[in-house]
Amino acid sequence: MKKANTQAQELARYIDTFLNDYAPAQKTSSQHTLKSYKTALTLYIGFLSEVKSVTPENLSSSCLEQHMIEDWLNWLKVSRACSPETCNLRLSSLRIFLKYLGSRDIRYLYLSNDATRIEAQKTVKKHIKGMSRKAVKALMEVPNPQTRTGKRDLTFMVLLYGTAARLDELLDMKISQLHLDGERPYANIIGKGRKIRTLYLLPKAVSHVKSYLKEFHDASHGQDSYVFYSRNTGKNGKLTQPSIDKMLKKYAKTAHEISEDVPLGLHAHQFRHAKASHWLEDGMNIVQISFLLGHSKIQSTMIYLDITTAVELKAMATLEDENDAKIPKKWKSSEKNLSSFCGLKPLAKQ
Repeated sequence: MKKANTQAQELARYIDTFLNDYAPAQKTSSQHTLKSYKTALTLYIGFLSEVKSVTPENLSSSCLEQHMIEDWLNWLKVSRACSPETCNLRLSSLRIFLKYLGSRDIRYLYLSNDATRIEAQKTVKKHIKGMSRKAVKALMEVPNPQTRTGKRDLTFMVLLYGTAARLDELLDMKISQLHLDGERPYANIIGKGRKIRTLYLLPKAVSHVKSYLKEFHDASHGQDSYVFYSRNTGKNGKLTQPSIDKMLKKYAKTAHEISEDVPLGLHAHQFRHAKASHWLEDGMNIVQISFLLGHSKIQSTMIYLDITTAVELKAMATLEDENDAKIPKKWKSSEKNLSSFCGLKPLAKQ
């Protein structure tokens, strides 16, 4: 059995370091974004292996050149029936990896430069779906605050709607980010790029949070404890996205009987959309909304203008399960399969 060449081992190490060290520490804390990076690289390496017959013995920088990426995009579209939006997302993730690769070794810089010349596919603009105030009110009436679980779930939804924070931002929140005893209580939200934005809390939200903290956080819970922690792992283990998704859908089913405005396929991001539309309806200008949402560009916020024209709201796609098993490092072995060699799942397991 032939051994992997030196450049193949180097590229495999860079893939592993990018996914497991660089991206989580330097690029984003969003599990969705990190999963998107991993999915793109898994699909690309799988394409090289299955379609281009690339093995650990002949993996090289030429496998990442523009013509290969264009072939990959066509394969995604034709063989895997990916939409233009999905193809563009995969391309964007691959470009980020290639930019990282070029920053680590100048020999690979041309790959990133070439990838930027690949044109994105044309897409049809989609309207953002939010929720009506009636739907939000119905949801808040379902959890029973007299029970521990109900109190936690209600507080979570109140904060999710009241701050319009992203799900990751709320799940990552530590006790030290809450400032509830001043004249103007507020929460510091740590967003994309580790940027911090301050969001002031209304009295009702403050009341819910204080009551929750009193019951769920005692003196042993320090400032670095997660506000919403897992029962299984304790104060140092945050709740997971799948558990929140399951919880919201459970309450949505009951709330839908109160108000048909509540989407049965409810997921966390719809609270953010709803709050943005309600801010707009209340007369807040788009610049203020952009800041509160943590958007780096005001153009990103403009899409929320479409929310207020919606008549019937339908659920958006549900959150993906983040419980992927970790793949061990393989570049030092004589593994034949290219995906396994690069520390990624074989394509058949996607």
